[in-house]
Amino acid sequence: MRAHYLQHVPFEGLGSIEAWLHEAGYSIGVTRLFEGDAFPDPDDLDLLIVMGGPMSVNDEHRYPWLIQEKAFIRAAIDAGVAVLGVCLGAQLIASAHGAPVYPNHAAEIGWFPIEGVANSDPQADPDAFSFPPAVTVLHWHGETFDLPDGARHLARSAACSNQAFQLGRGVLGLQFHLEATDALLQGFVEADAASLKPAGYVQSAETILGQASDFMLPAQTLMGQVLAYLHRYACTRVPA
Repeated sequence: MRAHYLQHVPFEGLGSIEAWLHEAGYSIGVTRLFEGDAFPDPDDLDLLIVMGGPMSVNDEHRYPWLIQEKAFIRAAIDAGVAVLGVCLGAQLIASAHGAPVYPNHAAEIGWFPIEGVANSDPQADPDAFSFPPAVTVLHWHGETFDLPDGARHLARSAACSNQAFQLGRGVLGLQFHLEATDALLQGFVEADAASLKPAGYVQSAETILGQASDFMLPAQTLMGQVLAYLHRYACTRVPA
């Protein structure tokens, strides 16, 4: 099985996703957009993971590679590759499908709960991914997005309605960071210290780091469930 991830900044790698992929037997490739790496052939992939980053999907004038990246994401989805988008990655999936991405009414940075959105028609859509009724996860975003046409709404929070969505059987977009590890979290805090001025939905660096021991492991467990769900889909593309 072949996984590939798109990385936008040095400090935002796979986090806990990497260990899960190794354990599941995946080979792992990477396109580091900040280093000008090329994109692979989508047909060579089983799972694509689009990571986060501090830029906006609308910053094409500053980061021209965003144009090619969106086209690549859309091509991978059209080719039937299983795709996971994390934070900026979810926004890129939405944008690649024509949905607008824009500033949220409030930044959301820190450990805050999300609420799973119940499947409105489980008989017609029995295989949709299901988030728990409530779980506290790491947020680090100032923008939000409209749901792409045909997407299923999977999760919301008090600060941001569209926290997770699903397209078809094999594409999941998550606005939050289930993959956080101690090292990843430290990188976030150091790289974006200027944003950590406590407000309604923004926690201090001390609070974010101090609460990690309470919430990080359950979030990583949920990420494992997300990856296992996409893995089952990806396996359908592997010849018997």
